[in-house]
This record gives sequence, structure tokens and C-alpha cells, in this order.
Amino acid sequence: GDPPPPKLKIYFLPNLLTAGNLFCGFVALTKIVEANLTPSPEGIINWMPIKLALGFILLACVFDLFDGRVARMGGVESPFGRESDSLADLVSFGVAPAFLVHRVVLADVFRDHPQVGWFIASMYLLCGAFRLARFNCLATMPGGGGSKDFLGFPIPSAAGLVGSVTLLIIHLNEKERSLGIWQ
Repeated sequence: GDPPPPKLKIYFLPNLLTAGNLFCGFVALTKIVEANLTPSPEGIINWMPIKLALGFILLACVFDLFDGRVARMGGVESPFGRESDSLADLVSFGVAPAFLVHRVVLADVFRDHPQVGWFIASMYLLCGAFRLARFNCLATMPGGGGSKDFLGFPIPSAAGLVGSVTLLIIHLNEKERSLGIWQ
């Protein structure tokens, strides 16, 4: 007889951590979309939903930090885990930060031409998606996935940078300061 077909291996703990990453990205998105950023009659904006979204993006980073390490430590790396991790990363560190930047910065900057703001936010998302796809392709090539060198800017780091700048803008707004023409 023919040898049995290879089985798809799905390991519980690393994929549970990846699911935590994806869940955090989803909650961050809902907080960003639901946030009411219209100033009150006193001119105060309730930034709490956006800050919660930033917290969930940060928590997604923690889950992402551990899912691959747990898989490697247990010797249970799999193509399924790599792909699901990339999909979770795209939501948590691509879609959520792109929405965040559009909602907090670009929507006001390009009020008369909102499609420009959406285009700029989508460029961040597209670059992150291409970076993840390239990483996955290189990881499947013989000798391609073992390099310790990053090619490009890892998407969790990019999300951290975007989140930090957004938090700075919120902080300055709360202190009634601005970044001049940059805000």
C-alpha cells in the first residue's frame, strides 16, 4: 500500500496564544470603531476607548511574543501555526493600527478628502501584509527560515511605533498642546 497522507498538526498551547493575539486585535478594532471622538460641549474628548484599544494591541504583542517561543520550546512548530500566527498578526498589528491612525489622526487631517486618509492608512496595512507573506515564503524555503536577521520592519514593532506616536498625540491633546502642522 501507499503510505498514509501527512496529517495537519495543530498544537493546542501555541495556537491558544495565537488565538489570544487575534482576540486582542478584534477587541482593539471594536474599541476604535465604537469610540466617540466628538468633543463634549466643554471641548473634552473621551480618549478611554482608544487607550483601551492601544492596551489590547500591546496585549496582542505579549501573546505574539510567546506563541512562537512556546511552539519552538515544545518542538511543535507547524505550518498551520505559522499561517495562523500571520493572520492574527495582520489583524492585531496591521488592521487595528491602520484603523487607529485613520481614526485619531488622518480623519481630521484629510477631512475634505477622506479617501486620502484611507489610502495612507491602507498603505501601512499593505506593507505589513506583504512583509508577513514574504516572511512565510522565506520560512518554507530550504535554508530561508533559519536566519536570525529580519528582512524589513517586523509588523509587531511597526504597530508598537504607530501606537506610541498615537498615544503621544492623545497625551498632547489632553494637555491642550499639539504637534503643530503634524496634528
